[in-house]
Amino acid sequence: MRKIELVEKEDDDSTSSESSTNSAFTIRRVRYKECQKNHAASVGGYAVDGCREFMPSGEEGTSSAFICAACGCHRNFHRREVETEVASDSPSSSSSPSCELF
Repeated sequence: MRKIELVEKEDDDSTSSESSTNSAFTIRRVRYKECQKNHAASVGGYAVDGCREFMPSGEEGTSSAFICAACGCHRNFHRREVETEVASDSPSSSSSPSCELF
């Protein structure tokens, strides 16, 4: 499962004589990787089930979207990986910022 979050940041340059605004976009891609749930914690051991990546068992927006279809545990047991990318919109380009996600 991949979740993409787009954050827009605007910086005003007060030292220039122009009234241009530089826009910077931070794109965060969140992926949930292997399951880290310890199934043998109650007996003092350590054993994981080998689930390699979170796969939601239901549609996004439902409570079953937080349950993994492969291993049956909650999404919080899976390792969270965040990829951050910063893209800027140059002042010479069009006034509406564009950003290609894929």
